[in-house]
Amino acid sequence: MADSKTVTVEQVGSPIRREASQRATLVGLGLNKLHRRSTLVDTPAVRGMIAKVAHLVRVVADDSRAK
Repeated sequence: MADSKTVTVEQVGSPIRREASQRATLVGLGLNKLHRRSTLVDTPAVRGMIAKVAHLVRVVADDSRAK
């Protein structure tokens, strides 16, 4: 796990007036307030969660480039 690729996301949109599943996805990503950042292991599941709430988050750092 030490050499796992990571992705950092920042919440830039509010979950107010959004579906409950989108709010739950933000919580699953470790986000709950604007401008909070969370660094996660880059897996297909995490990428799917980011895609689901792409209008509410921004990818800040993507360390998935090949070394």
